Amino acid sequence: MRTIRLSDLSPVEMQNYLQYAIAPRPICFASTVDKGGNINLSPFSFFNLFSTNPPVCVFSPSRRVRDNTTKHTLENLHEVREVVINIVNYAMVQQVSLASVEYPKGINEFIKAGFTMLPSEFVKPPRVAESPVQFECVVNDIISLGKTPGAGNLIIAEIKLMHINESILDADGKIDQLKMDHVARLGGDWYCRVTPDNLFKVAKPVKTVGIGVDAMPFAIRNSKILTGNNLGQLGNVETLPTDDEIAAYAQRDEIKEILDGTIGDAQTRETQLHLKAKELLEVGKVKEAWMVLLV
Repeated sequence: MRTIRLSDLSPVEMQNYLQYAIAPRPICFASTVDKGGNINLSPFSFFNLFSTNPPVCVFSPSRRVRDNTTKHTLENLHEVREVVINIVNYAMVQQVSLASVEYPKGINEFIKAGFTMLPSEFVKPPRVAESPVQFECVVNDIISLGKTPGAGNLIIAEIKLMHINESILDADGKIDQLKMDHVARLGGDWYCRVTPDNLFKVAKPVKTVGIGVDAMPFAIRNSKILTGNNLGQLGNVETLPTDDEIAAYAQRDEIKEILDGTIGDAQTRETQLHLKAKELLEVGKVKEAWMVLLV
């Protein structure tokens, strides 16, 4: 493994390594105004949700690496401490990129990028009509992280109003993750798109205390078939199946076929059972996978 001391890198080199490694990053599409009422719209990928109650987002308009200058968004926020954070989806990503062009101060990127301005209800900056979710925020704090090229400026923004396009809601009025069509930033020119075919769920371990990988039998813990993800799934159960459940499961035709076909060959039997368990884990059948492994 290559080890790099960050102090040995130039700002450009640091930017390359960090932005390729720490990804994907959600995109804050921030609309702001200065004290003269001039509107600015710009995307930032140093962005995330940091608190639910109070509801707080943070983003960072960093100093430009090439010349250490600051961005109009930061200058505006020092004058008017209000911002609308517009969430970006795939349908608008090319226009969002266009809005990142360094137009002169006073140029309205809504117009340049072809977005529609919606008046906000609580803050002065307008919202992006094309955005599926818009947060009207007040800025609680602006924290400078340095004065050197690439240094960030942490904007702590408290959400006061949230606007949601009804087309992304489910029958219960909640945001449907499958309908969001999120995009996120990677390194360089790279982005990624969150589509239904690459979404997956991971069961949260907050309701139970999982047994952990260390509590598994040696052969399972050190399986050459099961992956680290598989072991994480298996370790997230609170209790193992009972002997009666395992015995009943062993009577299934597909399990009996494995057992009958590997009589006298313990290594092949273990391999086949682990392959079957892996197959079950890939479709989320964790308890059944455990019963196969413990046959």
